[in-house]
Amino acid sequence: MDVSFLGGPRRQRGVGVVAPFDFALDRELWRWVPDDVSLHLTRTPYVPVEVSLDLARLVSEHETLHEAVRTLTAIAPEVVAYACTSGSFVGGIAGERAMCGAMTTAGAVPSVTTSGALLAALEELGVRRVALVTPYTVSVTRALEEYVAEAGVTVTGCAYMGLTSHIWKVPYRDVAEMARRAVCGAADALFISCTNLPTYDVIPQLEAELRMPVISANQVTMWAALRQLGTRAVGPYQALIDPAARTGPVVPELPGLPDMQGLPDMQGLPELPDEGQQQEGWT
Repeated sequence: MDVSFLGGPRRQRGVGVVAPFDFALDRELWRWVPDDVSLHLTRTPYVPVEVSLDLARLVSEHETLHEAVRTLTAIAPEVVAYACTSGSFVGGIAGERAMCGAMTTAGAVPSVTTSGALLAALEELGVRRVALVTPYTVSVTRALEEYVAEAGVTVTGCAYMGLTSHIWKVPYRDVAEMARRAVCGAADALFISCTNLPTYDVIPQLEAELRMPVISANQVTMWAALRQLGTRAVGPYQALIDPAARTGPVVPELPGLPDMQGLPDMQGLPELPDEGQQQEGWT
């Protein structure tokens, strides 16, 4: 069959993605990407360390990022994204900005990180109070809380899983349950952390149930990278990428219910337990 009339494949715009060596959700990233954009992934070198602050520092060293970005230059991506939440918040806001600078220098293209994209997404949605879900241990979760607080955003509640490996195997039902535990205060939105935690299909369900924007690590990473290209991420009814979804469903007033206005926000939430208590929990 003569197919010469097709004129060749459709022109693709490239997004380079640097991921930690244990990243397992390549396919999830692709689900937010429109048809005319291709992802080109590379991974940081393997290190025999479990998920922890030490691992976050190792996979985000500037030399490591420089070498990873350099492996992508041959395919000439238009933007580079560092797809790791803990690796991009472990050094605070200044550290995240320095990482972007190092990647931009190495690849001569704009760069974004997951944690930088998180702050941009919170600003886009007008969020000043956020609930957090993480698969991390206590120390890594606390570092995320400090990063968000440094940006002037209040953490109203947090649920964590205490995992140090195989995070990509967590089922949606566990993510949803942790989300319900985290939203215990007057939050404007919920953030589900870690690019290795599956979230794509659970976001619309949680937004409908919790009646607030729900954003996740992989979602904000792709949203920010594609925004650099002047295009939009795709996905079913998600507040971050679909402005029509931001108003949320209208809750009817039912007779006989007490007036909820004037009730105080939930304050005085207990602090995270000591590092030795790394089982599933909440703050």
